[in-house]
Amino acid sequence: MSRFVACATVIACVVCVLVPAAQEQQPPPFRAGSEAVRVFVTVTDRNGRLVTTLTQDKFEVRDDGKPQPITHFDNAPQPIRLIVMLDVSGSMAGNLPLLRAASGQLFARLREGDVARVGAFGHDVTISPQFTHDPDALASALPAEISPDAPTPLWRGIDQAIDAFGNEGATRKVILVLSDGKDSGPTSFRQRVVSQGDVIDRARKEDVMIYGVGMHSRSARGSMPGMGPGGLQAALLADLPDPGLARVAEESGGGYTEIRYGQDLGAAFAAIADELHTQYLLAFAPPRRDGKVHGIDVRVSERGLKPRARRNYVAPKS
Repeated sequence: MSRFVACATVIACVVCVLVPAAQEQQPPPFRAGSEAVRVFVTVTDRNGRLVTTLTQDKFEVRDDGKPQPITHFDNAPQPIRLIVMLDVSGSMAGNLPLLRAASGQLFARLREGDVARVGAFGHDVTISPQFTHDPDALASALPAEISPDAPTPLWRGIDQAIDAFGNEGATRKVILVLSDGKDSGPTSFRQRVVSQGDVIDRARKEDVMIYGVGMHSRSARGSMPGMGPGGLQAALLADLPDPGLARVAEESGGGYTEIRYGQDLGAAFAAIADELHTQYLLAFAPPRRDGKVHGIDVRVSERGLKPRARRNYVAPKS
């Protein structure tokens, strides 16, 4: 009996040694209630190709210029809650078949754990009622027609998409916006004015990453440019996407792509899906809980690599 007890004691001691060792090999889980600052980082090489094999020691995160200890690191794909917002203004009428086909390629690339909703902005801003992983359900929510006189409420559309996430805590929130025109502003006195700055502020406070795809118009009904240099310049600028969309994407840590005539919209959507699934998650404890905006600077020690991440955050307030 004493020999049995001795063996049991030895086994228990071995388990006690092995279990902590095994636990040390696993990164600590990122808790939804944590007040740590999350930073999703895309790293590319000189040719724009995604780099996915870096280790934690290759990264440095600075808060207002001061290096911070990285408390969490993970390069495994992180589930996303995605809202796709599609411009259905009049100038997009000729793009509707491309829009629907490209969205199908995006939905097919959703991975296990990913969910999405589909929205559109034109005469109204509409968003499908619930998040789902079902590609067929998402495809059925795509717009079927576009009114030729519809405006482009770009910022209001993104603002309402941020609302649609609700109170999801630390879930990863991403908005993909496709648009071919400049924001048209409110169309009635009852609508609240939403600016580019408002969208940047909300994305910063609510930790939303925004991707933008700007597209040149292929309107179903042609328009005749005016006479003279001014008319020609107006015609050249008429089909350009809002330049503010690129800044919104950059500030929030997302990316911006511009699709010119003849380029593949589906490939652009697929590239965004691939990027979202190959980002690094870094986290650090905010050095000051002052409720103020802090700058974020992510650096990579290997030469020739370029990191892209959100540029700032709002610190929690004690």
